[in-house]
Amino acid sequence: MTRPPGGVPPRPPGKPPARHAPFQVERQSFRRRRLIDAACALPLLGWVLWWLPLLWRGADAPMPASLVLVYIFGIWLGLALAAARLVRLLKGANSAAAPPSGGEGP
Repeated sequence: MTRPPGGVPPRPPGKPPARHAPFQVERQSFRRRRLIDAACALPLLGWVLWWLPLLWRGADAPMPASLVLVYIFGIWLGLALAAARLVRLLKGANSAAAPPSGGEGP
């Protein structure tokens, strides 16, 4: 058989086209990447939640500053707890993905 000008050899008649294997990622590495994505999105979520009190101006009565401060520090505490949880989950995902060491230790 001769090759066409494009350089791709023709497929023999009656043979189905070659199928490529689907791209699959191991479950652990997929989970680890999603955790990293969540860790990267956490500061953006915090920024949006911290600026949310600026939208409260439309109320008839002004919002007391004490409630706004409780809200801001509550968001800060929630972000710190979420970051700590993500760090623990990432450490667990890293230790599960790491190959076992050859030696048993000293």
